[in-house]
Amino acid sequence: MTLFIDGDAFPNLLKPIVLRAIERACLETYVIANKKINVGKSSFITYMIVEAGADEADNKIVELLKENDLVITADIPLADRVISKNAHAIDHRGELYTEDNIKRYLAMRNLMQEIRDSGEVTKGPKAFNQKDCQTFANSLNKFLQGIVK
Repeated sequence: MTLFIDGDAFPNLLKPIVLRAIERACLETYVIANKKINVGKSSFITYMIVEAGADEADNKIVELLKENDLVITADIPLADRVISKNAHAIDHRGELYTEDNIKRYLAMRNLMQEIRDSGEVTKGPKAFNQKDCQTFANSLNKFLQGIVK
């Protein structure tokens, strides 16, 4: 299994958590973004900078992705593409996207986009906090332990 990190908007609080997991599992990892992102120094991490553009990092991840790989992303359309390739996706708050829930998340995201496009002001997501970090760490560890078994 290879780990892909969607580096765009990757929370700094998660970097040490992910770095420890990569080192512990000896996990080949790609950090892909359209700007320099530093998760940490590891022989298991390859950093890739793609051209500027809304979906360039997403497209590169999907291009490299193989079945059963894992992608860390908060991008729901990317997560949908990942799931359609029989791979796995987890968001920054520890939610594991699955075939059972991704269409619901995508529909909600699209609905909120339509509401914003109509001129309605909506709240963004709640602030990312330490509890979110802990939930993410627990979900990532649980996922990786399941792969090791």
